[in-house]
Amino acid sequence: MLKRLAPLVPIALSLVLAACANHAPQPQLATQPAVFSSTDLAEFDEQAKEAALGDFTEEKSYKLPQLADSILSHGLSLVGTRYRFGGSSVKSGFDCSGFIGYLFKEELGMQLPRSSRDMINIDAPLVERDELEPGDLLFFSTNGRNRVSHAGIYMGDNQFIHSSSSRSGGVRVDSLDDRYWSRTFIEAKRALALAPSESVVRHP
Repeated sequence: MLKRLAPLVPIALSLVLAACANHAPQPQLATQPAVFSSTDLAEFDEQAKEAALGDFTEEKSYKLPQLADSILSHGLSLVGTRYRFGGSSVKSGFDCSGFIGYLFKEELGMQLPRSSRDMINIDAPLVERDELEPGDLLFFSTNGRNRVSHAGIYMGDNQFIHSSSSRSGGVRVDSLDDRYWSRTFIEAKRALALAPSESVVRHP
């Protein structure tokens, strides 16, 4: 039976190929854009990434980079400003909370509590150490007993800016990876989440 059908196989194949050729795209269509252009595919890929992140970023999105940049740029321009206990101006010098309060008021018009002990109690979202974003407030217990006694502003890449002390040169940048700061770190809060919706970045 198979031997009798063998001669028919080439004929059947030629018919199938002819049928496929009839449904294949015509040569003149080859130059037309594909249904999905490279732009479409890029957008689809980006949407797929966002969907994949899903719930992970839903509660952790950071939408205030411009405000953080403004505060940190101003803060960096003040590096070297002397430390003064109770100080809250460039002229007098700053203590840690005075420095933070000055930047937030000057750049965003926000009035933060004057002391680090009150500042840590603001009703702002707590931030885990591995989820820090620029502009987050950092609190430290430099006097022991897990009571806040110092504060700074996170810059990114484990760096933060603060008015440290008279002995260490006032306003300066340090690393959270430093053993001292890593050991005394208590918690962080996203004070920028409290910024008024009408806040605008102020430029000199």
